[in-house]
Amino acid sequence: MASELRETIPTFGEQGGEETQEVSLTNWSALTNTGLSASWRDTGIIALVAVIIILAAEVAVRTLNIPSYILPAPSAIGKALFTRFPDLFWPHMQVTLIELLSGFAIGASIGLIFAAVITQFPLVEKIVTPYILLLVTTPMIALVPLLILVFGFTLTPRIIAVALASGPMVMINSATGFRRTDLARIALARSYGASTFQIFTKIRFPLALPMIIVGLMVGAIFGLLTAVGAEMVGGKNGLGNQLMFWSSMVKMENFYAIILLLALMGVTIYVIFYWIGKKWASWQA
Repeated sequence: MASELRETIPTFGEQGGEETQEVSLTNWSALTNTGLSASWRDTGIIALVAVIIILAAEVAVRTLNIPSYILPAPSAIGKALFTRFPDLFWPHMQVTLIELLSGFAIGASIGLIFAAVITQFPLVEKIVTPYILLLVTTPMIALVPLLILVFGFTLTPRIIAVALASGPMVMINSATGFRRTDLARIALARSYGASTFQIFTKIRFPLALPMIIVGLMVGAIFGLLTAVGAEMVGGKNGLGNQLMFWSSMVKMENFYAIILLLALMGVTIYVIFYWIGKKWASWQA
């Protein structure tokens, strides 16, 4: 009976057994089946490949005489990044981080609450689901001009856009996790007189934690994309605004330096939630 009811609960860790499934963005690609790096040798190979790619790009740009306004050499991009980061890029990066962290905190909190509610009350789910689908399918960047009309050229419109973009992602993944619970454990807990709240806190939430962390990871990445897009549409500062400014000035070394910064921010988000999952959700079903 238990084997029929039980679903495989995904994990972040590889803690023995062939049935262990890792839940993270690694399920969507074949980038890191054995963690970020299995050994120093693997790390060295990864670094060597990166160096080869950078050197090949440098040689190709110089050999083919590609104009700098189309693709500057990697050395020029690196120089722009390191020389202009403290006084030029960092202040705008701080604005983007404030928007991301504030909007993500609001959206993730609301998303988690809604996920818990709709999994406990089916009627609420029927009422809320159409609006959640509307939020998921509507680009939040399209709402930025309207939000600017209401709140002005402040950080508030961009923070709201980030919250609206990240919240549904957290809610959907969290709700999926709350449902992927061991029904046999729930039945056993009810037979011992456990309340709905006790079942949620002692069984549903711990078992849903891997999916919750994945939802937070995806929500944070969507929030970063939305923050940059909102800054491009109606921002006076931030990295998205700087992308538009430097591209209009045809200073492409600065443009690509900001692209590199955004890529590093995205990778950092992934790494943070990856290790959070390894620490707090590396159990086996």
